[in-house]
Amino acid sequence: MNKEKYFNVLNQLTDKELVKHLYITQIILIILSAGLGIFVFHMEDFGSLLLFKWTYVLAGLSVGAAVVFMDMIFMKYIPGKYHDDGGLNKRIFRQRHPVHIAVIAAVVSVSEEILFRGVIQTNLGLLAASIIFAVVHYRYLFNWFLFINIIFISLIIGCVYLWTGSLLATIIMHFTIDFSLGLLIRYKVFE
Repeated sequence: MNKEKYFNVLNQLTDKELVKHLYITQIILIILSAGLGIFVFHMEDFGSLLLFKWTYVLAGLSVGAAVVFMDMIFMKYIPGKYHDDGGLNKRIFRQRHPVHIAVIAAVVSVSEEILFRGVIQTNLGLLAASIIFAVVHYRYLFNWFLFINIIFISLIIGCVYLWTGSLLATIIMHFTIDFSLGLLIRYKVFE
């Protein structure tokens, strides 16, 4: 689907329908992760990736905050056309309560990290997981800056996974990024 058709389809959806489709997509990713996970993990192996340690929490929070800080610098000093995803993130986050932004960020971070780090990166490697992660974020394919940015962020998340061996660290990192950027959009910080 080309850019024009893609955004025409999105523009036909209400913001409520858009968020509904976001949740449906994440449910599909969880089901896909579970299906692939059956062939990849023994249950005790998967559980070990989610063990709680404060070092994992701190790693996720600190690296996530660093990525948000980097994105804030980009938003402040790089022209807006480079950050334009067709207005999709604004439609998702602009009218949401902060608690709903947190729920969205939690659902997305859990489902995507289990699939991309826990299943894909574990089996195909860091680069493959990062490229697939970027391609799944389809709207970023239409903007070279966003595409490079999402690959770079995915590589950083993947490196945190390699460093810690923990999905908890990557989930917290992904949540920190999505929740923080959702709040920045919600409160129009860079407009």
